[in-house]
Amino acid sequence: MQGRDGAGQHPPSRKLLGRPVGREKPSASVARAAGRNSARGRIAAAVRPNPGLQLTGHLAGLDGLRGLAILLVMAVHFVGDATPYTVEQRLLVKWASFGILGVDLFFVLSGFLITGLLLESKGRSHYFRNFYARRALRIFPLYYLVLALLFLVLPLLVTPSPLLEQARRHQLWLWTYTSNFFIAATGSWASLSYVTHFWSLAIEEQFYLVWPLVVLTFSRPALERVCIGVIALALLLRIALALAGVNEVSIAVLTPCRFDALCVGGLLAVLARRDGGAQRLVSRSGRVAVALAGAILLVSLWCAALKLGLPVLHQVRNTLYALFFGALTLLSLKPTAHLVAWVFQGRLLRFFGKYSYGLYVYHGILSWYFVEVGEEGRLDALLGNHALAIAARAALGVGISVGVAVLSYQLFEKRFLALKRWFEAPEPVASPAAAQLAGEGGP
Repeated sequence: MQGRDGAGQHPPSRKLLGRPVGREKPSASVARAAGRNSARGRIAAAVRPNPGLQLTGHLAGLDGLRGLAILLVMAVHFVGDATPYTVEQRLLVKWASFGILGVDLFFVLSGFLITGLLLESKGRSHYFRNFYARRALRIFPLYYLVLALLFLVLPLLVTPSPLLEQARRHQLWLWTYTSNFFIAATGSWASLSYVTHFWSLAIEEQFYLVWPLVVLTFSRPALERVCIGVIALALLLRIALALAGVNEVSIAVLTPCRFDALCVGGLLAVLARRDGGAQRLVSRSGRVAVALAGAILLVSLWCAALKLGLPVLHQVRNTLYALFFGALTLLSLKPTAHLVAWVFQGRLLRFFGKYSYGLYVYHGILSWYFVEVGEEGRLDALLGNHALAIAARAALGVGISVGVAVLSYQLFEKRFLALKRWFEAPEPVASPAAAQLAGEGGP
């Protein structure tokens, strides 16, 4: 879909046509034509988005944000899992471990994009069919192909490794997109080794299951209140579970606990579709992002220095991260004259964003393989330097993941993406009364 400017086509003034105002009364035919054009313009303004910032179609800045998100996630798996020996290496591994926040960024982006698509489709025919068909064509083919290869084909060829066999015994949770609940029950990232990272895909699918009905049911003002309420409830639920002593891994993967990030994106999508809302949000996004970054820093310093109220403040900080990523999403939509937008709309991040789904699926499997075969130790022995071994492991992991993801997209995923054209939402049609007002019924 391409952005539409939505400006009504009003008849040009007589002064602009070279006629002094107040001269020459127009003929009856000219007056009727002008009336029809004016009415058409009013209907065009009613059924098209407001002029200004583009919110539909391909948005380059959001591709860049996806690229940042997948780079963060790969950092935590290819660097954050390394064994540090020196102070510098410990700092590197510590900073890389923050890459888990890439998942939060993915959630905010999903909420923003999916809510926007649903709002644009609301009132059009085949609302549910088109949404679910297009989501299925994007997500299911690669996901189920990988599960089939790991759990059905590979065991026919070789004996599965102990870690893969462990996941294979519990594969039903993966086939049904409920793996996050299994991880929450076990409280361990290792309970579904090789495919642990599919927990976030499960949460997104569960969001897709219920959110279209929510968007269809509520008006935009009511939907804003729903989003705010869900954000608050998710935060309160996480705090309550943390105070009750529930495992941090379990809190991190339970769907209701992660809906705040999804609804931050959803709330921004709704607010941006107010009259002039997108322009206001984007213009203020830089200042808001700085303020949120400052709040995150203050909370982090408090937690590190005083270690008071950690169960509460850690969860508050997680919601602040989601809000910060919401501001970053809006920043990415600015013109490229702005530095941050220029970075996100640059080729490098957009490249990683284009292949982010395949990268997410494949890199996690590869990172588990590296752990199981002791790749870091092998490289350390080969290179004779542990820092070089960490760097080489990261480069090897990212390089292989990119190669496989690009091939997968070009040779497999694109075939299914091409079928999405059969599930395009038709353009909104004016009501019969409006059509008659515009003169569509006759000369």
